[in-house]
This record gives sequence, C-alpha cells and structure tokens, in this order.
Amino acid sequence: MEFNIIDFTVDSGVATIILNRPDKLNSFNTEMALEVQQALDYCMENSNVRCVLITGAGRGFCAGQDLEEAIAPDAASIEEHVENKYNPMVRKIRAIEKPVIAAVNGVAAGAGANLAFCCDIVLAAESAKFIQSFINIGLVPDTGGTYFLPRLIGFHRATVLTMLGEKMSAHEAKELGLVYQVFPDEQLMEGAVALALRMAQMPTRGLGLTKKALNLSLGHDLEQQLEVEKELQGAAGRTADNAEGINAFLEKRKPVFTGE
Repeated sequence: MEFNIIDFTVDSGVATIILNRPDKLNSFNTEMALEVQQALDYCMENSNVRCVLITGAGRGFCAGQDLEEAIAPDAASIEEHVENKYNPMVRKIRAIEKPVIAAVNGVAAGAGANLAFCCDIVLAAESAKFIQSFINIGLVPDTGGTYFLPRLIGFHRATVLTMLGEKMSAHEAKELGLVYQVFPDEQLMEGAVALALRMAQMPTRGLGLTKKALNLSLGHDLEQQLEVEKELQGAAGRTADNAEGINAFLEKRKPVFTGE
C-alpha cells in the first residue's frame, strides 16, 4: 500500500503506522485520517499482520485536529470531522482482533491523546505530554475520550483532566494507569518494537478473542459476561495455537504459535 502522509510498513508480523506531518506535530487533516483508516483496514483483513504499532514522526505523537483545516472557508462541519475522521479510527482500533500498541513519542493532545488511550497498550517517552485540550478552545472531548477515560481512571479523574485541560506527564499518566511503560526518549521505539515483535509471536486468535471479551465487558453485567467467556473460550479452544500451546507444555518445549 502507498500513502502520501503516513508511513506504513509490515515486517515480521508487525504493522507500523507512523503519523507523518512533523511540521504540524502530526495533527490530523482529512487526508491523514483517511490514510490511517485505510491502514487499519489492511491490518484487520490481512493475516500477515499480527500486531499493530502506532507512533508519530518528529517530536510529537499527534496534536489532534489541524485547526487551520477546521476553520478553512470550505471546511466540513465539526460533526462531519468527528463522524468521518475520528469515530472510524476508534471503531477500527477496537474492532481489530489483534493487539494495537501506541508509542507516544511526544505531545499527544486532544484527539491525539484519545487515539492513544483507545489502543490496547500505551507506551510513552519520558518527554511525552498528554493534554485533553478540547476545553481550551471551548469544545468537548471526542475520539472516545468521554468513553474510555472514566473507565480507565474513574469518573472524578476523568472530569479533572477533561475540564481543566492541564498537561499530564508520561509518569503521571503511568501512575493513573493510562500508560503501561515509560522509556527514555531514545529508547522508546526500541522498546515498542520489541513488545510488538513479542506480541506478534503470541497466539493471535487468543489475543483477539481476549480483546473482544474485554470490549463486550464494558456493556455487560456479570451473567452476560460469563456467557461471553464460555463462548469465546470455546472458540479459543478450537484454534491451532491452543493445540500447540498444550503440546508444547506437555513436551516441555517453547511453543511456536502461528496465529491460527
């Protein structure tokens, strides 16, 4: 696949999506958002992808919406921006039954912060900053922010972040549980790639079904979720990777998972 703005590669089972508008801190214009959606579609549909890694070029991860595009004379309405650019990315990231890792290499503001938080695992450089910047221009959080933040960190902390719009450091985000690991800046991509390669060698179907179960749990009561676990456990138990895992355990060797 060829793209004009993002960089997209697949190697050793890892699809890497690099937001590549460094002069704009990788803020989203329509073209970049549509390219990310196309890359996510490829990741969803192709079995050669077993893990997805999203990061940014230059000194920023993503500064949210490109405001120059948003206020242009021929600009789409704000509802159209949300519906056509941001909502599809969130839906695709959550629907991909493969792990999606965000490697936040710098500022992640507005939609950029919430794009990271809707991923399965978030890594950050020590210099990274997370900002719910919407309120600073009189807007409300989008890109799933009002859905994921209360569930990740609780209602009160989500209220503080979204209403005050203050910068949050990578270490503060880790303390809240929004970030899994923080790396020295120069070691972020090495650590992110290592994790992505590790996950690309894991039982991909098992990971995907785990992700599906977690997604469904957000709207279920206990009894509904127990039924989900039963059904998905049955599906996982019929995979080649489950058979390989059991055989490897019995044979006292390291399993070789194929993602099937």
